Amino acid sequence: MTAGQADQDTAPGNTSTQETPAADTSEAKEATGAGGWIADALREHEEHERSEQAIISPAGQPGGGHSHDRGRVERRQLPMADREQQVLDRIDRARRRRPRVREERITMSHGAGGKATHTLIEAVFLDAFRNPLLEPLEDAARLHINGSRVALTTDSYVVSPLFFPGGDIGDLAINGTVNDLSMAGAVPLYLSAGFILEEGFPVADLSRITESMRAAADAAGVQVVTGDTKVVERGKADGCYINTAGVGIIERDVSLGVANAQPGDAIIVSGMIGDHGVTIMLARGELDIEADLESDTAALNGLVAGLLDAVPGVRALRDATRGGVATILNEIAKSADVGVLVNEDDIPVRDVVRGASELLGIDPMYVACEGRMVVVVDGSQADSAIAALRAHPLGEQSAIIGHVTDGPAGIVQLKTAFGGTRIVDLLVGDPLPRIC
Repeated sequence: MTAGQADQDTAPGNTSTQETPAADTSEAKEATGAGGWIADALREHEEHERSEQAIISPAGQPGGGHSHDRGRVERRQLPMADREQQVLDRIDRARRRRPRVREERITMSHGAGGKATHTLIEAVFLDAFRNPLLEPLEDAARLHINGSRVALTTDSYVVSPLFFPGGDIGDLAINGTVNDLSMAGAVPLYLSAGFILEEGFPVADLSRITESMRAAADAAGVQVVTGDTKVVERGKADGCYINTAGVGIIERDVSLGVANAQPGDAIIVSGMIGDHGVTIMLARGELDIEADLESDTAALNGLVAGLLDAVPGVRALRDATRGGVATILNEIAKSADVGVLVNEDDIPVRDVVRGASELLGIDPMYVACEGRMVVVVDGSQADSAIAALRAHPLGEQSAIIGHVTDGPAGIVQLKTAFGGTRIVDLLVGDPLPRIC
């Protein structure tokens, strides 16, 4: 990989020369523009090469005796591996700079789960509320109350459309909250549900949503025990938004988190990726595609319980929602200060999801799931983890997609189907807004 290739390869979400839909370009400008970290890293690399590799041949010396050769600059090419490492080192330094929100106003990309979301969280919310319980930025906080370990999470749902193949905003809210608790190794118990309703919203639709929530809660073994309702004027919302909170008990002796990842660990996905995001896109009629596809929304607490009972070497669990699997891999690399290497051929993706992603010009790894998780497990126990996952209906298509490496630290690399290697960075922009 040369410096020029790095500029192309680190443009997250691009799988071809086709441009990502420009719903919001502010984040892309931040990453690749005059002040972006990619541009800064590559500019530093080029300046370093000019200063260290340019050797001016003095006049009168061998190789510089001819008058027309005086002042001639000879380039001493570094080995390819050294040049690759220089680029990676500079990218890593640029990414570790203190996060700063460059935009003056919130954009849609701040809710996409990619680079802008992470910058907003770290520069605004984490900076304001910083404490040891919040700093890990896991799916749920882990609390110690009277000798018990409790997991607490919250989430909000603004999916459009409200009803889609395989589910609706109601079961999405229940399943998503249950999954966030499960990723902490907790047994989900109790949920809250807050509704923000728009004036004129059909009562029949609200009843359909609450019935879906009741069925999903029964299936997951949880109860909705408190809630709230607000109504705003017509045109001030989009029908129905839902906010949830969830509480669970951590009964097992586990301490899960992406910062626990170690070189040699295996990385597993629990099934086909990208189904939910593409289902939402097709439900909006944005692509002229007819496909037998539905959302993967599901509660994963049963799948997680079977895995943790069978495999003591599980280090981390994350559900791959906004930003997709690629976002989780970057969180692993950054939090644990390790490298991540995944194989494109090993990532399970349906043909329709891959085709729709290509039409959008994004990588399926950035497309949201709502019933899939990423597992980091001790490499020696990877086969046991796969067996435990495949024993459950929601994990039948589980696959090992890569491993944690010694480095380059903080960088995710993908071995492509063509035999090359490219960097997989955080998502830039918001190609699929409001998918959850």
